[in-house]
Amino acid sequence: MKAEALLFAGVAGFFLVTDALYTSWAREPAGTAALTVSFAMASVVSFFCLVNYRRRGARPEDRTDGKVADRAGPLDFFPPHSAYPVLTAAGAGLTALGIVFGLWLFLPAVGVLLAGVLGMTFQFNRRPG
Repeated sequence: MKAEALLFAGVAGFFLVTDALYTSWAREPAGTAALTVSFAMASVVSFFCLVNYRRRGARPEDRTDGKVADRAGPLDFFPPHSAYPVLTAAGAGLTALGIVFGLWLFLPAVGVLLAGVLGMTFQFNRRPG
Protein backbone atom coordinates (compact mmCIF):
# COMPACT_ATOMS: atom_id res chain seq x y z
CA MET A 1 0.00 0.00 0.00
CA LYS A 2 3.01 2.25 0.07
CA ALA A 3 2.79 2.84 -3.67
CA GLU A 4 -0.88 3.77 -3.39
CA ALA A 5 -0.11 6.16 -0.51
CA LEU A 6 2.54 7.90 -2.61
CA LEU A 7 0.25 8.01 -5.63
CA PHE A 8 -2.59 9.67 -3.71
CA ALA A 9 -0.13 12.00 -1.95
CA GLY A 10 0.90 13.16 -5.42
CA VAL A 11 -2.74 13.65 -6.38
CA ALA A 12 -3.30 15.62 -3.15
CA GLY A 13 -0.24 17.75 -3.92
CA PHE A 14 -1.56 18.44 -7.41
CA PHE A 15 -4.92 19.56 -6.03
CA LEU A 16 -3.20 21.72 -3.41
CA VAL A 17 -1.09 23.54 -6.01
CA THR A 18 -4.05 23.84 -8.37
CA ASP A 19 -6.21 25.16 -5.54
CA ALA A 20 -3.64 27.80 -4.59
CA LEU A 21 -3.28 28.98 -8.19
CA TYR A 22 -7.03 28.95 -8.82
CA THR A 23 -7.72 30.87 -5.63
CA SER A 24 -5.20 33.59 -6.49
CA TRP A 25 -6.29 34.01 -10.13
CA ALA A 26 -10.01 33.24 -10.28
CA ARG A 27 -11.28 34.41 -6.90
CA GLU A 28 -14.37 32.28 -7.39
CA PRO A 29 -15.59 30.41 -4.29
CA ALA A 30 -17.25 27.36 -5.89
CA GLY A 31 -14.15 26.20 -7.76
CA THR A 32 -11.96 26.90 -4.76
CA ALA A 33 -14.25 24.83 -2.55
CA ALA A 34 -14.29 21.96 -5.05
CA LEU A 35 -10.50 21.91 -5.30
CA THR A 36 -10.12 22.14 -1.53
CA VAL A 37 -12.47 19.19 -1.02
CA SER A 38 -10.61 17.23 -3.72
CA PHE A 39 -7.32 17.90 -1.91
CA ALA A 40 -8.86 16.78 1.40
CA MET A 41 -10.29 13.56 -0.05
CA ALA A 42 -7.03 12.60 -1.76
CA SER A 43 -5.19 13.32 1.50
CA VAL A 44 -7.55 11.06 3.45
CA VAL A 45 -7.06 8.19 1.00
CA SER A 46 -3.29 8.67 1.10
CA PHE A 47 -3.32 8.70 4.91
CA PHE A 48 -5.47 5.54 5.01
CA CYS A 49 -3.13 3.67 2.67
CA LEU A 50 -0.05 4.79 4.61
CA VAL A 51 -1.53 3.75 7.97
CA ASN A 52 -2.50 0.33 6.60
CA TYR A 53 0.99 -0.13 5.17
CA ARG A 54 2.56 0.72 8.53
CA ARG A 55 0.21 -1.62 10.42
CA ARG A 56 0.34 -4.63 8.14
CA GLY A 57 3.53 -4.23 6.15
CA ALA A 58 3.96 -5.09 2.51
CA ARG A 59 1.21 -7.15 0.89
CA PRO A 60 2.08 -10.33 -1.01
CA GLU A 61 1.29 -8.62 -4.32
CA ASP A 62 3.76 -5.84 -3.47
CA ARG A 63 6.68 -8.23 -2.98
CA THR A 64 8.63 -9.77 -5.85
CA ASP A 65 8.70 -13.17 -4.10
CA GLY A 66 4.94 -13.12 -3.30
CA LYS A 67 2.77 -16.05 -4.36
CA VAL A 68 -0.96 -16.41 -4.84
CA ALA A 69 -1.11 -18.82 -1.89
CA ASP A 70 0.21 -16.10 0.42
CA ARG A 71 -3.14 -14.31 0.10
CA ALA A 72 -5.19 -17.44 0.85
CA GLY A 73 -7.34 -17.74 3.94
CA PRO A 74 -10.57 -16.31 5.24
CA LEU A 75 -11.49 -13.00 3.68
CA ASP A 76 -13.67 -11.61 6.43
CA PHE A 77 -16.64 -12.33 8.60
CA PHE A 78 -19.95 -12.25 6.73
CA PRO A 79 -23.14 -12.49 8.84
CA PRO A 80 -25.52 -15.31 7.88
CA HIS A 81 -28.71 -13.26 8.28
CA SER A 82 -29.64 -9.86 9.62
CA ALA A 83 -32.73 -7.68 9.76
CA TYR A 84 -30.73 -4.46 9.97
CA PRO A 85 -30.23 -3.94 6.22
CA VAL A 86 -34.00 -4.02 5.74
CA LEU A 87 -34.45 -1.59 8.64
CA THR A 88 -31.81 0.73 7.17
CA ALA A 89 -33.47 0.64 3.74
CA ALA A 90 -36.86 1.38 5.28
CA GLY A 91 -35.35 4.25 7.25
CA ALA A 92 -33.71 5.69 4.15
CA GLY A 93 -36.96 5.47 2.19
CA LEU A 94 -38.97 7.03 5.00
CA THR A 95 -36.39 9.78 5.40
CA ALA A 96 -36.71 10.63 1.70
CA LEU A 97 -40.48 10.69 2.05
CA GLY A 98 -40.11 12.83 5.17
CA ILE A 99 -38.22 15.43 3.15
CA VAL A 100 -41.19 15.61 0.80
CA PHE A 101 -44.09 15.40 3.27
CA GLY A 102 -42.78 17.17 6.34
CA LEU A 103 -41.00 17.13 9.64
CA TRP A 104 -43.65 14.90 11.25
CA LEU A 105 -42.38 12.00 9.11
CA PHE A 106 -38.75 13.05 8.77
CA LEU A 107 -37.81 12.94 12.47
CA PRO A 108 -39.14 9.43 13.22
CA ALA A 109 -37.62 8.22 9.94
CA VAL A 110 -34.19 9.50 10.99
CA GLY A 111 -34.64 7.48 14.18
CA VAL A 112 -35.44 4.35 12.16
CA LEU A 113 -32.46 5.00 9.88
CA LEU A 114 -30.15 5.56 12.82
CA ALA A 115 -31.38 2.36 14.50
CA GLY A 116 -30.65 0.38 11.33
CA VAL A 117 -27.18 1.85 10.79
CA LEU A 118 -26.15 1.44 14.42
CA GLY A 119 -27.61 -2.06 14.46
CA MET A 120 -25.53 -3.07 11.45
CA THR A 121 -22.45 -1.43 12.93
CA PHE A 122 -22.63 -3.03 16.36
CA GLN A 123 -24.49 -6.28 15.60
CA PHE A 124 -21.42 -8.48 15.97
CA ASN A 125 -19.41 -6.16 18.20
CA ARG A 126 -18.87 -8.87 20.85
CA ARG A 127 -17.56 -11.35 18.28
CA PRO A 128 -14.23 -12.87 19.40
CA GLY A 129 -11.57 -11.40 17.28
